Amino acid sequence: MVCESWKAKLDTYLDGELSEEEMRTFDAHVHSCPSCSADALTRVQMKRAIQVAGKRFTPSAEFRRRMQRRIAPKPQRSLRLGWILVAAAVVILVVGALTSTYVGTRSGRDHVFSEIADLHVATLASSSPVDVISSDRHTVKPWFQGKIPFAFDLPELQNSEFSLVGGRMTYLDQTPGAHLIYDVRKHHISVFVFQERSLKLPSMLNESSLSPKKLSFNMETWSQGGLRYFVIGDASAADIDSLAKLFKTAAS
Repeated sequence: MVCESWKAKLDTYLDGELSEEEMRTFDAHVHSCPSCSADALTRVQMKRAIQVAGKRFTPSAEFRRRMQRRIAPKPQRSLRLGWILVAAAVVILVVGALTSTYVGTRSGRDHVFSEIADLHVATLASSSPVDVISSDRHTVKPWFQGKIPFAFDLPELQNSEFSLVGGRMTYLDQTPGAHLIYDVRKHHISVFVFQERSLKLPSMLNESSLSPKKLSFNMETWSQGGLRYFVIGDASAADIDSLAKLFKTAAS
């Protein structure tokens, strides 16, 4: 019964709709409470399953043709009026195409951010967040050899406030990658690394103005050397940026 008040807000927490202070408090509780962390992991997995199921339906060509026939303008008595309607239809189609492209790109981008956030939360809620436990990059990096189809470099953390916790394999849209966890002042930061060519990512993904504010996490993403990096956590934006810079330096 002690955790009932926490579990009542669990869905709100996973959707990132709590205040920043409540998110930090809830985050600390989930990490210390096996019952709530198990519930959080179960709900995240269910959410991901629902998202995958939602992609299984793809409108058929016949469905598209039926919709086009329904919205097609009917013949008009006046030839002049007919041309006006045709012109109007062309404008609507162009605007619709542009809007659809933008919305589709935004939706795809938000999907990627949501997937990365889910992976971050699910891992931290797990009783075994990492498969290789070590603060030594020379131990963690070789562990991934043969498990993922690419190699990457880990930064030197000397004279920094970051510490390496360990790493594990992960998947984004069935693409294998590396998931590394770092600590900084009691905050956990996830670093994900995937092969760029294996991911179907939307354009505009690198725009700084597209930070996933609704997720209550700070995130940076960039492409370098054929790899796609994501750095996400509830640490400050400055800390996220600092760790991202260390990885960029290591990869250059």
